Amino acid sequence: MNVTIYDVAREANVSMATVSRVVNGNPNVKPATRKKVLEVIDRLEYRPNAVARGLASKKTTTVGVIIPDVANIFYAELARGIEDIATMYKYNIILSNSDQNVNKELHLLNTMLGKQVDGIVVMSQNITDEFVQELKRSPVPIVLAGSIESSNSLPSVNIDYRQATFDATTHFIEKGHKNIAFVMGPMRDLINHGHKLVGYKEAMEQAGLEFKEEYVIEGEYTYDTGLEAWQKMKQLDPRPTAVVSGDDEMALGVLHGAQDDGLSIPNDLEVITSDNTKLTLMVRPQLTTIVQPLYDIGAVSMRLLTKYMNKEKVQDNVVVLPHRLETRGSTKE
Repeated sequence: MNVTIYDVAREANVSMATVSRVVNGNPNVKPATRKKVLEVIDRLEYRPNAVARGLASKKTTTVGVIIPDVANIFYAELARGIEDIATMYKYNIILSNSDQNVNKELHLLNTMLGKQVDGIVVMSQNITDEFVQELKRSPVPIVLAGSIESSNSLPSVNIDYRQATFDATTHFIEKGHKNIAFVMGPMRDLINHGHKLVGYKEAMEQAGLEFKEEYVIEGEYTYDTGLEAWQKMKQLDPRPTAVVSGDDEMALGVLHGAQDDGLSIPNDLEVITSDNTKLTLMVRPQLTTIVQPLYDIGAVSMRLLTKYMNKEKVQDNVVVLPHRLETRGSTKE
């Protein structure tokens, strides 16, 4: 049978209130009494009932995290930042994988609320209006991490994706490139059609270069769709001399596809990617990339959530972290 706080109190010959104070780190316990209670806890292998404690305090010190794809290194690095700050503030994490499925996201949201979590961090590539309404109805605070929703009314932490893509495209334009392809994730995702594509278009138009739809290639966030994107690109006339990719896996597919066809990177084709995950350093040549602080996005989103959960003052509920361009081997000096 499970050992209860009553069993510990009886064995230690103290009140249950005293055991509770010891378990919760309350300093108002005599050292000798604390030592005796801790010895009994260790001998009986007592584990405090988090559910019961939560019912009493109306807090479970548990945070839910909804992630689109736990195998994707982009979200894995975000999740690491979330977990480290959660641990710092003594919160436990329930991590759930949504498989980029809208219906599953709604199901996971309701499941976490049913488990009485104190707050939720949401990562999603396609936040629908229906999902936004569900998030707004939540009885606990919710923060978006590395995710965009159209109303901009939910707390969120991101970089300026439009400006970042504008900067990468402008970098190529200033080096004399005129035929610049843009490889992007699904158009259904607001972060793509409402931010990254806008940045690419603005850079081309401000430079007086024609925006050509055929130079924008859409796909899923995978290596294989990067390979497929290259097959489309090489048939364009004129063929692109530079590529901006909205995703690291897609960028690797483009780079390897071009190399398989005998092109030299960066002499025949220059590539800039967008996420700066570890993948950018595992390929040769290493990928020039927009550096978005993935760990920091996760960490700041969790810290923002702790402020809401603890009813601290929040000055900015929409946080935009800085980005920069790091030049590596996939572009010329």
